[in-house]
Amino acid sequence: MKCIIQISLGSSLDDYEFKTRFRDQTFKIKRFGTDGDVDQASDLILRLNKEADAIALSSFGWTHATGHQALPPKALTKLLKLGAKLQTPVTSGDTLRKVGQEWSLRHIHFKFGNNYFTNARIFFFSGVASYTIARLLAEYTQNLRFADPLLESGVPKFINNMKDLDFYAARLRRAVNWIPGKDMVMSSDPVRSMNDYLMRKAIQESHILVVPHAEFFRFLDPYSIEDLDRKTVITSVAFDDRIDYLKDKGVRVIIDTTPQLLDNIVGVSVLEALLTAAFDIHQGEERDEELLEIISNMAMEPRVIYPSGKPYRVNRFAYVVNPPSQEFLKKLKPIEVLSDLAPGMMNTVEKAVAYAPPFVYSKVSGIQSETGVEAEGWLIALGETTEQMQAHGPEFTTKRILEASRMAKKLGAQIMGVGALPKAMKDTSLEVAKHAELPITTGNSYFASAMLWAAAEAVRRMGLRKLKKGKILRAKAMVIGATGAVGVICSHLLATAFEEVHLVGRNIAKLLALQEAILKETPKVKLHVTTRGDTHLADMDMIVATSSGARHVLDIMRVKPGCVITDANIPMIFSEKQCAKRPDVMVIRGGEILLPGENVEMEDIGLPPGIAYAGLAETIILALEGRFEVFTVGTSPQWEKVREIYRLGLKHGMKLAAISGVNGIYSDEDIARVKAYALKEANRA
Repeated sequence: MKCIIQISLGSSLDDYEFKTRFRDQTFKIKRFGTDGDVDQASDLILRLNKEADAIALSSFGWTHATGHQALPPKALTKLLKLGAKLQTPVTSGDTLRKVGQEWSLRHIHFKFGNNYFTNARIFFFSGVASYTIARLLAEYTQNLRFADPLLESGVPKFINNMKDLDFYAARLRRAVNWIPGKDMVMSSDPVRSMNDYLMRKAIQESHILVVPHAEFFRFLDPYSIEDLDRKTVITSVAFDDRIDYLKDKGVRVIIDTTPQLLDNIVGVSVLEALLTAAFDIHQGEERDEELLEIISNMAMEPRVIYPSGKPYRVNRFAYVVNPPSQEFLKKLKPIEVLSDLAPGMMNTVEKAVAYAPPFVYSKVSGIQSETGVEAEGWLIALGETTEQMQAHGPEFTTKRILEASRMAKKLGAQIMGVGALPKAMKDTSLEVAKHAELPITTGNSYFASAMLWAAAEAVRRMGLRKLKKGKILRAKAMVIGATGAVGVICSHLLATAFEEVHLVGRNIAKLLALQEAILKETPKVKLHVTTRGDTHLADMDMIVATSSGARHVLDIMRVKPGCVITDANIPMIFSEKQCAKRPDVMVIRGGEILLPGENVEMEDIGLPPGIAYAGLAETIILALEGRFEVFTVGTSPQWEKVREIYRLGLKHGMKLAAISGVNGIYSDEDIARVKAYALKEANRA
């Protein structure tokens, strides 16, 4: 049986002894605490080295980093020099600590989609103590915040990047402590109150907290569940009492960078001593290289602990919104007040607000997929109305969306959606995707899916047509502009839901090719192609207008009572006045989506609580799925992506919540009223 002796500067009240098995060998591990007495620790090394196969030194505080160099505390340096004179290996765990921290975090980042730390807002109680972790995480996110100046010297200032941390550690750290009268100023009540406020705010705004093992409780004791709720904590050697402590403070994930090789949780230095003894690594110059090779070959798994017992993951998104009209501008309180006082000024206000920088309109929270993954995000508003976008041109809007992407990245978003843009700006999203700080999606794929979803649901809810073999409607549908990008998608979708579909386009060759592709997928649908949309207009139960040219073909006065018209154009080709002429016809603008989660919270976007526009829903679906990639750009969504986003939406619990028309959402009463008018007109005919 091999023996590992742990000599600690910590309390002797925590001493223990146990036997364990590792690699088919039996080990006895025994701890001796010296209550901070370095001389006693020296005596123990000399007295116990002959009965030990390896000695582990612990509780010496953290290693102080200056730039890329690490300097061990003086007490540890003294004991390591003493240990170097012995034949028994003496270790502080520094090799395993450095390799373990870097390996464990890289492993977790890759294991959870290769995006776990991407753009996360990470707070370090001590960048000096957690330098290896900081240097690694800086590869994945620029949103780093170090509290070293504030906690060490009382200076109400955070460090926000690795360059400044290096400079602080190498030069400023000691210099700050020499400032005359510093202690008196920093200990004053106003400064202490300010520091407390800054710390709480920084912690609350962060997604991940990095807490050094040494003085773990001192760092966290001042903060409650209100500050730490839903946080992820990175630390090392998470003993059971620390896990319970973090659970009580609302922490959802604990990442322990120290692997668990034994049933008992032990410190890094003990594990390194265990590996040294198990593989018979002797004291000497090549010891570290041998140990590194062993660590590499073992590929030790870090611990990811969920204190609640349930896996927890939150992904983050941003979505750019803009007011479609002056009326929506009035949702902003200052503009609402101004419009009441001087309504004649709104045209001037609309033009002025277009130049405003992007701002956070709303935080979005409470979204939870049926898979258990959660999403949170931000609605970032531009001041431009749709009219102002068209007046200024694409470059003006592109610049502001890129500003919004930089803001979203700082907030911690991992993907950003761009709201519906006018057709005249069809290339804007392509340009944004090239230069944005984040992956971009326009939401057009899910918009197309939800639009047809809503239209088919409208036909079903009208109840004027029967279902055939489950979900297939005994009804006729027409797509005007079928060979265009959106038209192709609508044609594919309608072929899966309707018994008979008519495809209308200008190019007969393209129509025939589309017909062939659809019949290969859906061979049982009755499919017709024509270059004349007006021929069968009066026979259609549903008509989809996917191009602005449809206004020359689609006469609302000629369609049959109860017809559902889907207007896929931005802006719509039908006005409120035109729709009012046919109260027996439903004109659909799109489908709105019920987001998954019992307590979805966001500011008013013109929809009932918990309901989102399809473009926003697409961004949220991609966030829930961890698909942080450019998904839909331009105004031409691809059929494969429409099908994919629809499938992912169902996977994560998205549901069709509402059917929108030119006057907003159709209520049950509105649909019943249209149906009543349709039946009346049909009977009259």
